[in-house]
Amino acid sequence: MKLCRYGKQGFEKPGMIDADGRLRDLSKIVHNIGPNELAPRGLKMLAKVKPESLPVVANNPRLGVPFVGIGKFVAIGLNYSDHAKEAGQPIPTEPVVFMKATTCINGPNDDVVAPKGSTKLDWEVELGVVIGTQARYVDEDRALSHVAGYCIVNDVSERAFQMATSQWDKGKGFDTAGPIGPWLVTTDEITSPQALDLWLDVNGKRMQSGNTRTMIFSVAKIIAHVSSYMTLLPGDVITTGTPPGVGLGMKPSPVFLKNGDVMTLGIRGLGEQKQKVLAWPG
Repeated sequence: MKLCRYGKQGFEKPGMIDADGRLRDLSKIVHNIGPNELAPRGLKMLAKVKPESLPVVANNPRLGVPFVGIGKFVAIGLNYSDHAKEAGQPIPTEPVVFMKATTCINGPNDDVVAPKGSTKLDWEVELGVVIGTQARYVDEDRALSHVAGYCIVNDVSERAFQMATSQWDKGKGFDTAGPIGPWLVTTDEITSPQALDLWLDVNGKRMQSGNTRTMIFSVAKIIAHVSSYMTLLPGDVITTGTPPGVGLGMKPSPVFLKNGDVMTLGIRGLGEQKQKVLAWPG
């Protein structure tokens, strides 16, 4: 299934994408898409819904974050060896874990607003993993059974803020720095998270191109590792790192986002995002 939420920010309705890519209204079936709907019982109920039985939503409305109830937004850094190299960092021997603030969460096509004082705004296309059942000290071979589905995340980063100290959070957690969506795609459609093409363009120019098979740490390894240090709950998101091609790593000199730039990004089977960059309005 491809689940989504659509409508004016703060007033989104639940939706489902049919086989022809049309948006269908799911609001007569469920009030919202949240932790209850992402749990096995909720997904089993939604799987019985025939998309063609639902009303078509016309006029291409705004798409919001495809689910609610995100208690934790966990991120993994330097999870592609080529990206670690371009960032001038050693290949990690265990997952590099940090947190993105939940207040940074943004719709998949909403504007990204550079924070006040920003000078080095950057992009990162990533595979997002959405937890469906509580995970605590899970084994790697059982880790994927705790996943409700997958989505696209743009781990937008302000490098000057990020590199000011050894902790990355302030460069990763500013408002609008976490576009998620457009859909949550359930595991029946994404049977192997380690075989997905990723890409990102800036103003129509391809900047990132990769595949999740080149991750240093697999999705299963990441879930097992993170669940050893914090309990993962339904609705939590883990964004799993980015392939090479970020602005910080451009040669001969870094390239950063400017006011009016447009990022377009996608992952095979998970749809596309598009964000316009706006300068801080102050």
